[in-house]
Parts: sequence; structure tokens; C-alpha cells
Amino acid sequence: MFDIYINQKRELLVVSNGSKPSILGQALKWRKSRKRIKSVSAEIRSAVERQGFYLRQLNLK
Repeated sequence: MFDIYINQKRELLVVSNGSKPSILGQALKWRKSRKRIKSVSAEIRSAVERQGFYLRQLNLK
């Protein structure tokens, strides 16, 4: 299972269940979403296994 966090810039952070969002150099505060996700895409799963987290930034144009 995975936990979802959202910050003030509406960026999405996915970590494995029970992990804390600890991204170095980030002064932003992360809010934990109430939802827990059982399955994610292969890209997100491999990023969480490799880095410990998956971060998606909102691109506004």
C-alpha cells in the first residue's frame, strides 16, 4: 500500500505505507491525504522502490 501527500503547490508525493515524506531541501509542508492506494502504475512503483518516493510536480502554462 502507498500513502499520498500533497503540499501547498499541489505537488503529489507517493511513499510506501508508513514512510515519512523526507525530501531534503524542501521547506514545504506536506499534508497526508486520507486515501491510501493499493495499486499504482509500474512507473510510480519502480520510483518508490528505487528512490523511496515518487514526486509529481504540477506544470502550469
